[in-house]
Amino acid sequence: MSDGLGDKLKGAVDKGVGSAKESIGDARNDQDQQAEGQAQQGKGELNQAKGEVKDRAGQVKDALTPDQE
Repeated sequence: MSDGLGDKLKGAVDKGVGSAKESIGDARNDQDQQAEGQAQQGKGELNQAKGEVKDRAGQVKDALTPDQE
């Protein structure tokens, strides 16, 4: 399993929930809920980026680690 998979999944959930919150805030004309949704989407994007960095770091580590037979 990928080291960054958990972060990427958490990020996707945060982005989805944040988008829903923002849409509800738009429908209700609730600026606080809109902002909360946008913030949660931003958090999700950061978590997804964190997962990508972990995956790439793992790939570099694997490339630099000699195969042991």
